[in-house]
Amino acid sequence: MGKIKKVVLAYSGGLDTSVIIPWLKENYDNPEIIAVCMNVGQTPELVGIEERAKNAGADKLIVLDLRKEFVEGFIFPTLKAGAKYEGYTLGTPMARPLIAQKLVEVAKAENADAVCHGATGKGNDQVRFELTIMALAPNMKIIAPWREWDLKSRDDEIDYCEKRGIKLKVTRETNYSKDLNIWHLSHEGLELEDPANEPPHNKDGFLEISNSPENAPNEAEYITIGFEKGIPVALNGKKSDGVKLIEDLNKIAGKHGVGTLDIVANRIIGMKARSISEAPAAEVLYRAHEIMESLCLDKTTAHYKGIIAKQYADLVYTGHWFTPLREALDAFVDKTQECVTGEVKLKLYKGNIITAGCTSPYSLHSKDFATFDGDDVFDQVDSSGFLKVYGLPLKIMALLKEKR
Repeated sequence: MGKIKKVVLAYSGGLDTSVIIPWLKENYDNPEIIAVCMNVGQTPELVGIEERAKNAGADKLIVLDLRKEFVEGFIFPTLKAGAKYEGYTLGTPMARPLIAQKLVEVAKAENADAVCHGATGKGNDQVRFELTIMALAPNMKIIAPWREWDLKSRDDEIDYCEKRGIKLKVTRETNYSKDLNIWHLSHEGLELEDPANEPPHNKDGFLEISNSPENAPNEAEYITIGFEKGIPVALNGKKSDGVKLIEDLNKIAGKHGVGTLDIVANRIIGMKARSISEAPAAEVLYRAHEIMESLCLDKTTAHYKGIIAKQYADLVYTGHWFTPLREALDAFVDKTQECVTGEVKLKLYKGNIITAGCTSPYSLHSKDFATFDGDDVFDQVDSSGFLKVYGLPLKIMALLKEKR
């Protein structure tokens, strides 16, 4: 490949990508750099993004609003699948394929020679970005500075920027590695790297979406979530598009200290890493969806779907979004969701999500059959014959053991 004259960079305006722009200029013979900022819900971080990109040396900035596409095309399919990776609601893994997809589209439109991302050589995101790029643009040159430069830490990056007069939003004391989108905010680094350290949940400015339970209101709040075919479509009786519903629910549930998780996860690259995740809307919607399914799915479908959920989560976490298997699993999940319609009522109180009721026109729960009172629909004598057949394998095994 010849000289790289134009690079399209996945630009967040944070520390890594602020360093990358001048580094590319210095190490790739001053190419044109098009910084592409994908808005997947990190709206507060976009304030001043144009000035930061210009200050770092970008030749052009493109800002894409991807919130609707992120919610409808990535979050809701993963929610319907019930997919969690080791308890994690997959906020970052879902966003990376979409960001990489748009990065490729811009690179093709701009006739760029290469794309560039700021993921480290230790992390998961390099895998998610690059598998997507390989799937969509197999001949595209990928530049991953963290695998090339001599910088070893975020402190080194700050030094690099200070020497070049590049303005940053972080300081050495607040230099957490964060990822914010509409579905979550993750925190890594500094004292969080040691799982023995309690996260500073009550420190001013640490939590940005959620309250700590200690600072949550002393009064509980009831909410209702309406579902149609597995998709949340209403909050407290009001129809809403997905973006607004999640934004509103983040405020409500976050106020009550819901959705803050302390996770030590198994990374793709082979090491364990600790992070703090704030995902109030995600935790509420997962819980509400589980409750809705418990009412509407038959036993065998529900149990098999649990197996699918784990496989789906692994695909998302490891960057295999643009694969035939993920598409096939979506088709299965969509079939299971045809009757997952109704309303779930929840009580939020100091970090807790408490079930307060659930209704559905497709409910498979029958009070007539399940009641402890007298009924005319179930003859309990029938269970005698059922138990003789159901327990027969155990009985035969025990009888044969006695003869040995």
